[in-house]
Amino acid sequence: MPMIKILPHAEYCPSGTEIQAQPGTSICEALLENGIEIEHACEMSCACTTCHVVVRQGFASLGEMDETEEDLLDRAWGLEPNSRLSCQAILAQQDVTIEIPKYTINHAKEVH
Repeated sequence: MPMIKILPHAEYCPSGTEIQAQPGTSICEALLENGIEIEHACEMSCACTTCHVVVRQGFASLGEMDETEEDLLDRAWGLEPNSRLSCQAILAQQDVTIEIPKYTINHAKEVH
């Protein structure tokens, strides 16, 4: 089972942590299932960028990015070459390390 290492984020995961998830699970689903309440304003339908993460290790092991995700990422705050929408980044067998950016383009947080 792959491990997701989450680097410290002041709001969502102040000390950082590591969680396990089943292959085939999106990073967003894994975070939410483990109490890390990352924003996901579109309910994981690949229609916004609020669940944007930067994959620091294991980027190549994730499921392939489609054109819709690529187009949306252009709008994400803090975009980097190894950015993904966590709702679309599907885990394989390898461990990954992610960083949740400090900001999103969301002006109002959704209550889930």
